[in-house]
Amino acid sequence: MLFQARLLAAFLILLLFVGCKKNEDKPENPILFQLIEVKANDQIIRAESSNKEVAINSKFYLKFGSPIDSTTVSNAIKLTENETNTSCSYSFLLENNKTTLVLKPDTLLQWSSDYTLQISDQLKSTSNEVFPGVSLQFKTEQGKLILLSAQLYSQSLLDSQKIKNIPYDSLHIELTFNEAVDVQNITDNIKTIPPHPLQFEFAENNTKIIVSTTTELDYYQQYIFVITASLNSATGFDFEGFNKHFTTGLNPAIKKPVISDEELLDLVQEKTFRYFWDHAHPVSGLARERLNSGETVTIGGSGFGIMAILTGIERGFISRTEGIERLTTITNFLAEADRFHGAWPHWMNGTTGRVIAFSANDDGGDLVETSFMAAGLITARQYLNPANNTELALISNINELLASIEWNWYTRDNQNVLYWHWSPNNGWAINMPIRGYNEALITYIMAASSGTYPIDAEVYHQGWAQSGVIVNGNDYFNINLPLGFAYGGPLFFAHYSFFGMDPRGLSDTYGDYWTQNQNHTLINRQHCIENPNNYLGYGSNCWGLTASDEPDGYGVHEPIRDNGTISPTAALSSMPYTPEYSMEALKHFYYILGDKSWGEYGFYDAFNPEEGWWSDAYLAIDQGPIIIMIENHRSGLIWDLFMSAPEIQAALNQLNFSQLKE
Repeated sequence: MLFQARLLAAFLILLLFVGCKKNEDKPENPILFQLIEVKANDQIIRAESSNKEVAINSKFYLKFGSPIDSTTVSNAIKLTENETNTSCSYSFLLENNKTTLVLKPDTLLQWSSDYTLQISDQLKSTSNEVFPGVSLQFKTEQGKLILLSAQLYSQSLLDSQKIKNIPYDSLHIELTFNEAVDVQNITDNIKTIPPHPLQFEFAENNTKIIVSTTTELDYYQQYIFVITASLNSATGFDFEGFNKHFTTGLNPAIKKPVISDEELLDLVQEKTFRYFWDHAHPVSGLARERLNSGETVTIGGSGFGIMAILTGIERGFISRTEGIERLTTITNFLAEADRFHGAWPHWMNGTTGRVIAFSANDDGGDLVETSFMAAGLITARQYLNPANNTELALISNINELLASIEWNWYTRDNQNVLYWHWSPNNGWAINMPIRGYNEALITYIMAASSGTYPIDAEVYHQGWAQSGVIVNGNDYFNINLPLGFAYGGPLFFAHYSFFGMDPRGLSDTYGDYWTQNQNHTLINRQHCIENPNNYLGYGSNCWGLTASDEPDGYGVHEPIRDNGTISPTAALSSMPYTPEYSMEALKHFYYILGDKSWGEYGFYDAFNPEEGWWSDAYLAIDQGPIIIMIENHRSGLIWDLFMSAPEIQAALNQLNFSQLKE
């Protein structure tokens, strides 16, 4: 009995030991670590919902509440394609202090297929926390044709960067797709806008297409390379469509017959003159605002047109009799047209002479535009012969027009500054004092020259010059600029006031005007040479920023407001200041770009190679400077006539100008 009792006690002790050991190895409530979120790329995958349209190139991001033991991942996580029960191999890495597992399948997932992402309880944390396990179901996206790469020479069409300066004489685009392409109707589905003949080669089981041209592309032309959404894979997968802009580079071939420089200048002047002669309004004889502007004529541009007519007479484009008849028509019309304290409006109807509002409040007098007209009239007067009765009558008409301009009224109650606009309907609502430095220096010269309504010298010094505020004196590209804004502003500042006012040796208290205009031009050109914005087409023979049309309308262009638009008037009208450089630009515009830049009335207003844009417009205020300033370069005609007027000399003396000509 004693033996049996001892045996039972030993058995109970052994049973107790085994029970304690079992509890030590496997606690009843093990510590678990939490799965916070699962994403396929940016798409959240949820255990309790349907997960559809998962991208086939997905990476899976598994975010846990504790750091993951990397040694347990491979055995614990399985990605399986359900229909074939095929396991997907993958690689992984740990991020965010090992709390995020990034799982990347080694190959793309199958289209429109069901998958299971199984995370078993074999996954452990670094502190041996146990994961309870989860099974996530998802379905991949519907099959689609994807453009994997598109190379235009060495540049990727899939990048966001601009594609430009592509050779005009060839095109080579290599397209790679994820699936074989249905090559039927390929010419309808891969094309350019504007349309251009393309040829196609197919490789790598039709997953690769090589696109090339059969003929030269147009130069400085923006094309859109288009793959339409009608393109399908050979298995019928849809394509979402694709397009990309690119711009071709220059074709340097000579486009026009080469003539002598003098013949070229003659040609440019005569063609430009025809805008003011052939395209002038048939009733008033005034210059239309722009090509096809109908009844709208412009006062400032017509003042330029008067100077162009004088040039046309001297160059033999028209007879003197024809020119005098046109000038008589113009002055008779101006005498009856709307005026506002003697000032004409910016625009008017060429038949009736009634004002056409330039803007909401601008339906009255425009003093700056009026000064351009007055400068043209006084130049014409100096050209006329008082010994001829017809011309003497025209001189009288001009003097009456000039005498009736109430320049000092536009000081707005005797302030020491002139104001640009006044309207009987809107008064001084625009409220724009004319202050330098800009194109309106001539307004103060003409106002000071008046024998009936002159301004005092202080209006010039305090209003225009702002007691010296117009002085600059800084260097730009190592070129000194005496006056005005940084980099000089648009080049019409160097033109409009100096059609008649001769800047050679001309200076006043504030600066030397030849140096100002020449250096302004050189700065503008140097900006285009250095081309900090890397615009297509810019260079030593293609430069000139001023106000003109542009791809999106009309704009002012200068080094600090540069959108890639070149205006031929800028360089050509600077001919007196930079004759060699302006001639280089003229030859480039005519011989190299002339098939696009040249038309019925000479050079079109502007072009923008960066955008592949070419204007087909003409503007009076851009055409006038070309013929006038080329003539001043060649003969000094307009300068000599204007400066011969005694009241102009008196005005310059009053305002403390001096002129020392060589």
